[in-house]
Amino acid sequence: MKKRILLLLILSLFLTGCWDKRELNELAITMALGVDKVEDEYLASAQVVLPSEVSMKAGTGRSPVTLFQEKGKTVNEAIQKLTSISPRHIYPGHLQIVVIGESLAKEGIGSLLDYLSRNWEVRSDFYLMVAKDNTAENILNIQTTLENIPANNIYWILHTSEKHLSTTSAVTLAELIVDLEREGKEGVLTGIKVIGDQESGSSKQNVESITPAAHIKFQELAVLKDDKLVGWLTDDESRGYNGVTNQIKTTLGTMSCPEGGKVNIEVNKFKSKLKSKLVNGNPEIEVNIQISGNLGEVDCSIDLTKEETLKMLEKLYEEQVEKSINKSIKVVQDKFGSDIFGFGATIHQQNPKEWKKIKDQWNEEFSEIPVNIKVKMTIRHFGAVINPIQKTIKE
Repeated sequence: MKKRILLLLILSLFLTGCWDKRELNELAITMALGVDKVEDEYLASAQVVLPSEVSMKAGTGRSPVTLFQEKGKTVNEAIQKLTSISPRHIYPGHLQIVVIGESLAKEGIGSLLDYLSRNWEVRSDFYLMVAKDNTAENILNIQTTLENIPANNIYWILHTSEKHLSTTSAVTLAELIVDLEREGKEGVLTGIKVIGDQESGSSKQNVESITPAAHIKFQELAVLKDDKLVGWLTDDESRGYNGVTNQIKTTLGTMSCPEGGKVNIEVNKFKSKLKSKLVNGNPEIEVNIQISGNLGEVDCSIDLTKEETLKMLEKLYEEQVEKSINKSIKVVQDKFGSDIFGFGATIHQQNPKEWKKIKDQWNEEFSEIPVNIKVKMTIRHFGAVINPIQKTIKE
């Protein structure tokens, strides 16, 4: 018996509890964080949930979130100073998104990434984005529909559009840091914009009408070099980037028929693979792309019962994808000189001896390296009908 008591006493020494425990009513649950650069200071904007307003029983009809803001000489100082205006500790453990003002992105986001990666309360699976032609403060001030917490709304729009649209890229903190630290690879972030009347969008009336005065939209990709924003890709160029980097899950392709009209291809498989080669002693990159999909809308007069028609459509789509991707690569090489595709990382991985020779001059080498695109398209299904309805009606 005495031995059991002694054992319990010894074990109790290790049961000290959670030294850093905080009660829920002591925390300001921060779902979104915005960081801007205003002159020589950082402006931190924390979108905090109001528990009483998200409760079904206790809601009063006020906004479900509030925005706390403070300035500081560093990102850490600005965020710490939020405690001077918030009655609760600003808790980022449930962070969904971080919005970066465009002016800060141009100056460099290294300090912000350093703070986020060092903060033990912050997970690394939230999305980062850049406020295009705007500030993070203004983005986080917009009231949103469907999801009553704006941070959740923005998170799920990006999450959904990345799967189905192919012009956005949902990048987490962990993924961005890996890209920026990896040899021969630069980073990208999706751009976020306010469409409509920005001032009206901050009021609760914005979500009380069928058509909101303002709404959030993801548009274009921010090209980073080191940790600085150097430019923007258009939606078509963004689609090309996602194609090269194997980030297209599903998408919709539209192409012109030879005799007029349009055909939609519903792509359900898009796989790309990079390969490094030496040609006459010089490095080249080969991009092999395998695509499969189904015919969507057919708005032209073609005979789908003929095998040559199917081959013609597959060939047209292959040429269109090849042209789009070549254009995206050329724009990035000539205009930005930032290896967002990871061509250098591919050489580093597949041909390390060659990489050692060229890595110190990679910025110049990247702008000149030949890239060969090979596309193979397979159309698998036509839908419930074979020939276009228009063709059947005419006949």
